[in-house]
Amino acid sequence: MQVIADFQFGQGAGLALFPEGCEAILSRTGRVRQISLEGNRLATVRAMDGRLTLGIEGALRLLSCLTPPAYRVTAAADVAEFVRTGKNTFAKHVIAADPGIRAGDEVMVVDDQDHLLATGSALLSGEEMLFFNYGVAVKVRQGR
Repeated sequence: MQVIADFQFGQGAGLALFPEGCEAILSRTGRVRQISLEGNRLATVRAMDGRLTLGIEGALRLLSCLTPPAYRVTAAADVAEFVRTGKNTFAKHVIAADPGIRAGDEVMVVDDQDHLLATGSALLSGEEMLFFNYGVAVKVRQGR
């Protein structure tokens, strides 16, 4: 799993995301489905492409090892509470985004102080999030 995390998020992300002692939860077919640490879900392996979706605990671990703005979308302060409850992040509320984000990437939505609000899937590239004034930028999967 560390190799997948390094591929998806960059060198060193695998070790930060999956330390020693992680448990793998298997699907009915015997494939790794989720990775947890002390009962907290760090990540889930998507069956369709083998990429990782982050849980809140996994996103917090990743946030501490990746230098800003890597895989971060910064939401405006006036919508932070909505995003925190699991609502999608709209492009008009994005005040900063990693220019390397591509549509479909797993991202972390943060506030202007770099505190985690939610995790989700980018529907637009990082540049498009800043350019557009309408539409969903991040489909939030889980709020904090």
